[in-house]
Amino acid sequence: MNTKPLSVLVTGGAGYIGSHTTRQLVAAGHQVTVVDNLYSGHRWAVAPEAEFHECDAGDSKAMRVLMGSRQFDAVIHFAGHIVVPESVSDPGKYYQNNVIGSLNLIECCQETGVGLFVFSSSAAVYGNPAEIPVNENALTHPINPYGRTKLITEWTLKDFAARTGPDTGLRYVALRYFNVAGASLDGTLGQATPEATHLIKVACETACGKRDAISVFGTDYDTKDGTCIRDYIHVEDLAAAHVNALEHLATGGDSSILNCGYGHGYSVREVLEMVRKVSGKHFEIREADRRAGDSACLVSDNRAIREQLGWIPEYEDLELICRTAYRWECKAHWN
Repeated sequence: MNTKPLSVLVTGGAGYIGSHTTRQLVAAGHQVTVVDNLYSGHRWAVAPEAEFHECDAGDSKAMRVLMGSRQFDAVIHFAGHIVVPESVSDPGKYYQNNVIGSLNLIECCQETGVGLFVFSSSAAVYGNPAEIPVNENALTHPINPYGRTKLITEWTLKDFAARTGPDTGLRYVALRYFNVAGASLDGTLGQATPEATHLIKVACETACGKRDAISVFGTDYDTKDGTCIRDYIHVEDLAAAHVNALEHLATGGDSSILNCGYGHGYSVREVLEMVRKVSGKHFEIREADRRAGDSACLVSDNRAIREQLGWIPEYEDLELICRTAYRWECKAHWN
């Protein structure tokens, strides 16, 4: 660690990515306070060394009380709804939570003097990019409400940072996630989101017998085998990117928007075959129509995050990602 210990507020720290990041922050020596309303997170997932408050990060009144009670150095903001098809069917839910809730939190930061902000954004802001791999300068044209809510919050951060000035005001890093998957290597943390829709988790649930079959949504995309291609990143590498982003800001780094991915992708069929391999289970795969809001191919150009944050992935291996996810799913200890 290259910075002094910081007092860090983590919203959504009882969730999948937030819990992994909280544990890494604690290991790095930071003082961590977690806020989570437990909508999709779990109290047991919060590192015991972290202080926990069960409340909504978008609740201005509650957050003003908490953030006014001590001096936080930084906020890492994970709290948000993330299911693309649900954002299409219920956009109001996503704008209320992801946009208005984030705005309320950012305003609380301004009022209480918190100048460092790391935001959980998404590659969904790109929509269907014209070039693959996609870099941070590509046109942002999200094709679903989820992606639009993430892009609006990026704009909000940019506008607040411009208003307050670079020296004494807000500085931020927005991390555009590609497809996060996997679980901690020690088997103590993993994805326990209720009714999750992420491919690798659903495939592992099927391999463990929790589902009868898994559906492939769309087999007629303009890709090598007709199924969607995604850039999968291990959750521990993604968590490390947040710690790196915090260090970057704490040592005077400029505001940045950065992709978080490995720079290569796998099709849905390739992922399912890998889960079959690591599980040894030949589970049923069904073909279904495309889902609303899905893009054909999303693969990152990750040169910027490597250069700016010194981020070096440690778990860049689809088999490892699937194996850790499968082991975690079979434990089922959160049910």
